[in-house]
Amino acid sequence: MRTRTTARGIAATGAALLALTACGGGSDDNGGGDNAGGDSGEKQVNIYGTDGNMGNALGEDFDEDGALAGMKGTTPLTELGSDFTDRLLEIDPELQDYNYAGETYDAVMISALAAQMAGTNDANVFKAYVNGVTFGGDKCETFEACLEIINAGGNPDYDGITGPLAFTDAGEPAAASFALLQFGEDNALDNDATQYVIAGDEENAATDEGPAPAPAGTTSEPLVIGSLLPLTGSLAFLGPPEVAGFNLAIADINAAGGVLGAPVRAEGADSGDTSTDTATQSVDRLLQAGANVIVGAASSAVSQTVIDTITGAGVMQISPANTSDIFTTYDDNGLYFRTAPPDLLQARALADLILEDGNNTVGILALNDPYGTGLAENTRTNLLDGGLTEEQVPEPVIYDPTAANFDAEVQQMVDLNPDAIIVIGFEESSKIIQGLNAEGIGPQR
Repeated sequence: MRTRTTARGIAATGAALLALTACGGGSDDNGGGDNAGGDSGEKQVNIYGTDGNMGNALGEDFDEDGALAGMKGTTPLTELGSDFTDRLLEIDPELQDYNYAGETYDAVMISALAAQMAGTNDANVFKAYVNGVTFGGDKCETFEACLEIINAGGNPDYDGITGPLAFTDAGEPAAASFALLQFGEDNALDNDATQYVIAGDEENAATDEGPAPAPAGTTSEPLVIGSLLPLTGSLAFLGPPEVAGFNLAIADINAAGGVLGAPVRAEGADSGDTSTDTATQSVDRLLQAGANVIVGAASSAVSQTVIDTITGAGVMQISPANTSDIFTTYDDNGLYFRTAPPDLLQARALADLILEDGNNTVGILALNDPYGTGLAENTRTNLLDGGLTEEQVPEPVIYDPTAANFDAEVQQMVDLNPDAIIVIGFEESSKIIQGLNAEGIGPQR
């Protein structure tokens, strides 16, 4: 199914998809890209990022104004209402952005509703209800409203903070909202320039809504939901909004009466990153604490290290930020779910953004992990499907995110001399962009 952002065959007439201006000035005489230098003939190279680096935390590594100005990118993000963001700020007044806060909130809600539907905190039982909570039945947007539907013997169709959700058989969104972001002169995201698009199609959702609701209160044990979110490591910038979304969801559920007639008990733990054994130790602690559901990890690579332990223990794992396609077909005993869309969908939104900006040649830099390599390949495939050739979009340059420097990879981009460069990475992205700036092919002009 093609992306629902805009059909590429009608890109000329569908320019309303993107109200954002290109990173530089007018169109290049050679076709594609932008000419930042105007009459000087200097070529503009447009820089694009993805959810791993398109956050305000990236700008903290740059002292000079304009170092990121014009850099664009995509991230799974719904246009959040002020009611939700204001409530998140009550949880954490220091929040800089809201990446994956809605997805985390919805992950907790879906888990709680599935347990309530099943009448038990046993994940091996309530896993059969998870997908059906997100489509069919009667629509509801809050836990309290959904609970009323369940108590009346109905099936809730939870349309949460992140939209329709509509899980597929694999337990992931069939369609998702993506934000098209852009950095301003102050190296922070320009909220006024943000646009939203939908990729995927709800028609691809599962058709089996699962079993009928079980009688409520069939267990005396409370539902225990653990969080495995990044408090340290390369994705620590995602931790605050995710933790805030988690805590807000727990508070809302318990304010509505809890699950199975009792308050949900929350347990928190740090996921760290793949450079440490933090996630493994945290999962052990969460399992010992009796977690029935673990929300996380944020990193696909981290989840890959613990998914067998979690699902093998008969515990449900639901990630708000895993996007690697490897999880779509992973052998998880039906216990792994995610509210974040797979990279297959983000790749379509990103490729459409790049093509709509008129880029004819594209270089791709991606970190060597399931997220980086998967998103890079999917984006390249979509660019090729959009009419570019293999010469115009060479094979991605895959790098080691722990390397001391990225001079060789930056030089490859210099030699390629593309209209656009995609940087798919995490906190090391700042070093790469600094290198691109030093060579005159980064966002800084």
